[in-house]
Amino acid sequence: MNKNDFLKTLAQKGYDIGFGAKKNFSSYDIINKLPSWVGFTSLAIGIIQIAYENIPFNKELSILLIFVGIAIMYIDVFKDKADDYNNEGIRLTRIFNSTRDLYFLAKSDNNFDYQNYEIRYQNLLNDFYSNTISKQVFMSQWFAHYKLFYEMQVEWIEEELKLKFFKDKVPNSLKTTILTIFIIILICVFYEYRTNIQGLFK
Repeated sequence: MNKNDFLKTLAQKGYDIGFGAKKNFSSYDIINKLPSWVGFTSLAIGIIQIAYENIPFNKELSILLIFVGIAIMYIDVFKDKADDYNNEGIRLTRIFNSTRDLYFLAKSDNNFDYQNYEIRYQNLLNDFYSNTISKQVFMSQWFAHYKLFYEMQVEWIEEELKLKFFKDKVPNSLKTTILTIFIIILICVFYEYRTNIQGLFK
């Protein structure tokens, strides 16, 4: 393996490891912080509904709060695994840092020889694959993208892999969700407009 290929391989593997670390931290944050945030928001909305009974979308807000309550019940199932997610995030962060160090060491090596790095690289891979938590909390993947690109030092990965914002930093599932919501809104607006027009000619 030549130097350029090795650097690109390290960057790709660094992305996988860093994303895995942030996905575990995201699950940990969602389990521990989201119920408190949602509880406060629900209480605030409930108070507003009592104070202003005729506010628009009152019924829709109530339905939304019910769905949020169901989501919290779903998250509660993962409560016992919170420490596992945190510990796995810490473990993967250490491997990520070692991968980054190996990347810069190889990059600065003017007499690069893959054999000098092969054992260390394979050890990193073995550590990475030695343990994994496959079942993550819902939406942790979206949160992990934010944590990876805005809370972690990943400029070396972005530069090596030439990552673009919309193509690489925004999750595909989030793009699909936003597009679906946009289409639904357009359909609702069109339906409301058509209903109003028909009402004018009656």
